[in-house]
Amino acid sequence: MQIKCSDQRPVVAIAGASGFVGQALMKRLMNNYRVIGLTRNEKKVSESERSRCLNLEWRQADLFSLLEAEKGLQGVDYAFYLVRTGVPSARLTQGKIQDMDVILADNFARAAKKAGVKQIIYLGGLIPEQANGVPGCLQSRLEVEAALRAHGVPVTVLRAGIVIGAGGSCFRMILRLIRHLPMMICPRWMSSEVHPIALQDIVVLLAACIGREETYSQSIDVGGSDTLTYKQMILQIAELMGKKRRLYSVQFLAPVVSSLWLTAVTGIPLQQVKSFVGSMKYPLIGKRRWLQQRLGLPGLPFAEAACLALQEEARGKTEKRKQAALFGGKHGKKKRLNNVRSVQRFVLPRGRNADWAGREYAEWLPRHLKPMIRVYQKKDGRLWFLLAGVKKPLLELTYSKERSTPDRTLYYITGGILARVDTQRRGRMEFRQVLDGRYVIVAIHEFIPRMPWFLYRATQALVHLWVMRSYGRYLHLQAERIGG
Repeated sequence: MQIKCSDQRPVVAIAGASGFVGQALMKRLMNNYRVIGLTRNEKKVSESERSRCLNLEWRQADLFSLLEAEKGLQGVDYAFYLVRTGVPSARLTQGKIQDMDVILADNFARAAKKAGVKQIIYLGGLIPEQANGVPGCLQSRLEVEAALRAHGVPVTVLRAGIVIGAGGSCFRMILRLIRHLPMMICPRWMSSEVHPIALQDIVVLLAACIGREETYSQSIDVGGSDTLTYKQMILQIAELMGKKRRLYSVQFLAPVVSSLWLTAVTGIPLQQVKSFVGSMKYPLIGKRRWLQQRLGLPGLPFAEAACLALQEEARGKTEKRKQAALFGGKHGKKKRLNNVRSVQRFVLPRGRNADWAGREYAEWLPRHLKPMIRVYQKKDGRLWFLLAGVKKPLLELTYSKERSTPDRTLYYITGGILARVDTQRRGRMEFRQVLDGRYVIVAIHEFIPRMPWFLYRATQALVHLWVMRSYGRYLHLQAERIGG
């Protein structure tokens, strides 16, 4: 649905608008701003009641695509980045979530720069005082901040702990634990202190940052009026629910076992649980909360925030039952697409760029796989990857001159024995330098194999990973040689 207002109010885009924070933020902003909700999932757009509001426009934008990100941010004055990558974005995903986070943030920052966005406001996470040596899920927060700042748009970062609100992954996890387990075994790191904040407070703080120049290029801690351990949060919420629960601490429960156990009990995806568990070992307390002090917003006490979240969750359940009664609980299932996303990060040799990495790959691959594979570059810019003795290419990549820059080289997958190109999804391979040029990310997006899925998983997918790791080792040796 398109915005129908012709007024001159500022235009605000929200990436991650379908999330529980994004939805609450939209409600607050629509009276004073023209709001654009960016979402990857078209089904969510059609089912959302907010799509009937005149001051709201939904734009479908997969932020893994720089082109879609650019279209999504056209005409935007201020942009919120509330994106999380805990849910797989393809049927097969190869690579670390941290590297995918960097791609999403880098695309968003590039698109914001091109659109003339005045400010990016990012809801990140609290960082331990000793950031060195913390797990990737916490380092990823710093990398996302760096990626958003890399292209010159002023960035405001609000660093929050757990946001207490209906629909939040941590809050849902706690509720399911309480409902299913009268007694719980708790690892020792559940005694770490954390600084929760109410959904209502975080929405006020996010909205207050719009155009507030004193927050530009700042990372600001936020939190509620209480600090608690995870065990204390569980017990307080259980008391509010009228349930008595017992928690027993143990010293031997490893993070991997904890993650599998939590996934089995709560049904929350393993990747989300791993990220949550990885951060639990460290105290996450907001120290620099100067924005709240200036706004006179100390934050709701935890018990009040949890009570409001429980009330909202009950209303949400009632609304779902009404919709199920209205539509009979029937929703057409979308046919699963056999798409692949592979994201690998490598050290980029000093003085080199993404364009060099792409050209070097085309020259390195036939040397590495000689005599099985050779690469033939046609005059029109297409690359053919040929198997010895076979005339037709295994893959055909077409260089996109219009969409490539020295720090990001893009090839479209336009043919070959191994690839399907007769779908609406446009497969592509990119070489992208990130984080001050220290790394290059080699990524394949929306690749759709031609061979049967089970056969692809057992052969081509594994070969691709082996080739990428070999290329990564080659780049690492090149970096050592140049550095010496």
